[in-house]
Amino acid sequence: MSYGSFPRHPGRPRPARPVRPARRARPAVAALTALLLAAVAGCDDGDGPAGDAKASAPPGGSPSASAGRAPAAVPPSSPPREAKKAPSASSDPSDSPEPPKPSAPPAGDGGGDGPLHGKVVVIDPGHNIHNQQHTAEIDRSVDIGTGRKECDTTGTSTNSGYAEATFSLDVAHRIRSILQAQGATVTLTHDGDRPFGPCVDERAAIGNKAHADAALSVHADGAAPGQRGVHVILPAKVKGGRADTAPIADPSKELGERVLGKFVQATGSIPSNYVGHNTGLDVRSDLGGLNLSTVPKVFIECGNMRDPQDAAQLTDDGWRQKAAQGIADGIRDFVLSR
Repeated sequence: MSYGSFPRHPGRPRPARPVRPARRARPAVAALTALLLAAVAGCDDGDGPAGDAKASAPPGGSPSASAGRAPAAVPPSSPPREAKKAPSASSDPSDSPEPPKPSAPPAGDGGGDGPLHGKVVVIDPGHNIHNQQHTAEIDRSVDIGTGRKECDTTGTSTNSGYAEATFSLDVAHRIRSILQAQGATVTLTHDGDRPFGPCVDERAAIGNKAHADAALSVHADGAAPGQRGVHVILPAKVKGGRADTAPIADPSKELGERVLGKFVQATGSIPSNYVGHNTGLDVRSDLGGLNLSTVPKVFIECGNMRDPQDAAQLTDDGWRQKAAQGIADGIRDFVLSR
């Protein structure tokens, strides 16, 4: 039967139920209620003073009147996680792009410290390896002061096919390196990077524009076998049209003599046995590169590519270095003497 009920007896009136006093809350129920209230209170975010000021219940019982609500067992809030940063491109030196490597010095570079600091030299590599592919362009005539002449020519070669243009550019590079190491500013009239030429008048103009202290054109001859040796070509005294070599004829002769002497000393070559009456010096008035020059300038024919003995030297790497050294030494002595 249910709690607080009485059995029925027929014929007897049911007595009225006594009024019971209100039940006191059992301690377990009160404690459970307190916990539920605390759980609700725990929904507070705890950010700030309100969450920190909550009183705790005394051990083993319900909360006291002065304590207020019992705090929920809320774990301390953790600081928000910081988002992972993507690795920086520069965080690992190995991931950083390498700095560009220094390129080779441009044609007009130099001018560092050294005995030739402040001196300007123009080196003219004879011909151009690409000229043979542009015969129409190099065949056109240009003014050389005393007349007209073809823009440029293909040059000669050894019997084995080693081209004069290849030889002259190689030696020019070596001369440039030697002079730059001594502080000179060195300009090449071309660096094999043109489709043809330049024409002879432009070669002269490059030296003039640079106000060179000395200019030199590198060549090798194409004479008959048996004709051997080195010779240097000097400008004749000419005056006509744009040509007037009077101011440069004498200093050019001095430049040529110094270059020839140092070249023979460095390479062991003999002065030409077929040009210049064994002096190794030749004077000409038909070369536009000399006629149109306003700075001291000479040509050097380093040997005869058609002679087997000279060809063996001209094609030898070590000999070409000696040739470049001799030419550079002659130029150095000349510019320092002035």
